[in-house]
Amino acid sequence: MDDGRTDNGKWAQYGACLWMSLIYGPHGLRSVVGAKRQIEPPNGGWWKTTRPMEWNAKTISVPSIKWVSILFLLSLFCLLSLHQARAAKFHNVSGLRGKKSVASNGCNLFMGSWVVDPSYPLYDSSACPFIDPEFDCQKYGRPDKQYLKYAWKPDSCALPRFDGADFLNRWRGKKIMFVGDSLSLNMWESLSCMIHASVPNTKNSFSRKQSLSTVTFQDYGVTIQLYRTPYLVDIISEKVGRVLTLDSIVAGNAWKGMDMLIFNSWHWWTHTGKSQGWDYIRDGPNLVKDMDRLEAYNKGLTTWAKWVDQNVDTTKTKVFFQGISPTHYQGKDWNQPKRSCSGELQPLSGSTYPAGLPPATTILNNVLKKISTPIYLLDITLLSQLRKDAHPSAYSGDHAGNDCSHWCLPGLPDTWNQLLYAALTT
Repeated sequence: MDDGRTDNGKWAQYGACLWMSLIYGPHGLRSVVGAKRQIEPPNGGWWKTTRPMEWNAKTISVPSIKWVSILFLLSLFCLLSLHQARAAKFHNVSGLRGKKSVASNGCNLFMGSWVVDPSYPLYDSSACPFIDPEFDCQKYGRPDKQYLKYAWKPDSCALPRFDGADFLNRWRGKKIMFVGDSLSLNMWESLSCMIHASVPNTKNSFSRKQSLSTVTFQDYGVTIQLYRTPYLVDIISEKVGRVLTLDSIVAGNAWKGMDMLIFNSWHWWTHTGKSQGWDYIRDGPNLVKDMDRLEAYNKGLTTWAKWVDQNVDTTKTKVFFQGISPTHYQGKDWNQPKRSCSGELQPLSGSTYPAGLPPATTILNNVLKKISTPIYLLDITLLSQLRKDAHPSAYSGDHAGNDCSHWCLPGLPDTWNQLLYAALTT
């Protein structure tokens, strides 16, 4: 993948294109009033003229108007090209060293729409031994199945179909670790199920001990682990109680030596009341009862970024950030104020979400832009926002009430893993 910081040539090209368009476009042409030109296409054409170009407001020739229109459209084309280049860099903040950018050649895997694919889902939940009750929507009574049949289709390229045997062969003898909260659990279980469905007869083992869960595909020597730490930074027990310590990341010792790391953190930063995971926040020397959550997230994520720069050997380890997973508790976000995810049966159409991106995405991208280590952002936010239909809602075996935060399995996290697979193979 391209670094994302080495595309100065492309930017220069787009900039030159825009500059020329603006010079010779409708406004720039005013600077050549009275210039006598003969512009002749190979086979002649309606815009050939030998008359002076006159920009008198009352006497503008028809050929000039058409000529101006073409050049003005060219300027718009250049602006669009600049936008696409900016999007490609945004979705590949640092890239993976030595690999081709997934979003190169005009293809952005994260921009597209959901389409019905009869070949989905990629596995049967009843046949996967790794799914927790909270994600097993079919087992716990969800009556509809259409949500299982949607595939993500990028606008300008094809998303490669996941091949579990190929994945295992590529990562034979390697260790992979997801690090984060229950959305990391969602993605970890999805990947384990997808691989298991591809090689159902291979030997595997499963273990769970405190913060660490492990699935091993023994015939390939591939270990896929989950380390549960919702804030990435440490919660330290002090006399006052549980203290979220924004500049401490001792737990990171458990993440060293991995061949692939997939990080995630955001949802728990917003929790309040009984669901809040801490009693106080330590911000440098200051112990506070609470603070702006986005500011706290920024500081915690900055500590994580420093840890990555200081502890990850980029010749050995590939690093991803899972991106911000959205919730669908408030229907006003998609212009249905009386709704939530409950009872939703299909995705939003198109490629836009009325509420826009959550503010945490800005924090995340700003931190990733400053980090030195190559990190690939799986920018799953927008495509997940469109899937208001894909949550467990009332059909969770482990969450009472309406769960519009996590995702059914099979379901949306399978697409996240397809994007991970594409990043590793394209």
